[in-house]
Amino acid sequence: MPATHSPQRSGRPHMIPPFPSPSFRFRRVAAAASLLLALAGCSFFEAKSQVRGNKIDPDALAELTPGTSTRADATALLGSPTARATFDDNSWIYINETTRPRIGRTPGILDQRVVVLRFSEAGVLQEVRRLNEDDSMPVSVVARATPSPGNDTSLLGELFGNIGRFSPGGSTGGLGGLGGIGGGEAPSGGAPTP
Repeated sequence: MPATHSPQRSGRPHMIPPFPSPSFRFRRVAAAASLLLALAGCSFFEAKSQVRGNKIDPDALAELTPGTSTRADATALLGSPTARATFDDNSWIYINETTRPRIGRTPGILDQRVVVLRFSEAGVLQEVRRLNEDDSMPVSVVARATPSPGNDTSLLGELFGNIGRFSPGGSTGGLGGLGGIGGGEAPSGGAPTP
């Protein structure tokens, strides 16, 4: 019988790979930490949106008919208004907005809906208006300061302004002129002390 040859093996014995080195483990932890840091900016961790005001149901709003519906009907279907017009109690304003906190917890408006109901003096609905962002008017903020009476003293002037004003035996007495209490004078009112 002829001799069979087994396939040649390399001269090295088969070894189990060693544990990863500390630097390799550090690189894996650093990669995982940077991945988590990158995910922190994703919308997965974003703050929840908040609904504020009276959310108007479109079906309930459709039930209000100008000329026949009354204030009581509007209150029953939509609830009480968010606001009433400043100089016209017959204009009811329903405001609904969806906000989400932004940087510094300032609310960012995602969606805003405004419905204005105008009633007659008798309380009958005359008009239903839906307002959007195109109906808004820009408001500029004035950066003036309201003047206040008094002097413009700095913080250091306030802190050190009273140094040297009062003397221990001065005319104000022991407790700063509180009716002579503690200053050696006779108490005010009552019988004289002997």
